[in-house]
Amino acid sequence: MALKPTIYKIQLTLADSDRDHYDSYPLTLARHPSETLERLTARVLAFGLHAEPGLAFTRGLSSTDEPDLWQHSDSGEITHWIEVGQPEEARLRKACGRAGRVSVLAYGKSASTWWDKQGSDIAALPRLRVIQLPWEEIQAASALMERNTALTLSIAGGTLYLDNGDHSAVATPQVLVPGD
Repeated sequence: MALKPTIYKIQLTLADSDRDHYDSYPLTLARHPSETLERLTARVLAFGLHAEPGLAFTRGLSSTDEPDLWQHSDSGEITHWIEVGQPEEARLRKACGRAGRVSVLAYGKSASTWWDKQGSDIAALPRLRVIQLPWEEIQAASALMERNTALTLSIAGGTLYLDNGDHSAVATPQVLVPGD
């Protein structure tokens, strides 16, 4: 019998002064049995960094043909493709051919090694933005995640401030490819 995903319900209050975007989002995420809490956290942070009308989580790990998040135009075209983790260059090349813009939120213990090996090829792709969050900061932010929780994400000066009412964490993304 296959294990079922764990459902997380997060009320995300976003205050992004860098983009002048303030809103509240009721998020429901399915955490695949093989997904770590750090990856779930990275997906939530990716949502907050790119939040705008129409941005949605996909089936994630359950589908190899979809990114972690995406946004479609009214006519059904993919306007924004967002990957979380350390995707292969070939996957990103395919995404750049399918979407108006592509973003990567890289994280993990080996993210620097991933970038050292594939960074020059990845950076050459069109319409691509890549940022990296330090592993220690993702771990600290994941300590705030609960199955039912309210989170406040404030973004100012490129720094992310995450708070669950009792504890907080700070993450400072490093821009590897600035994008368009």
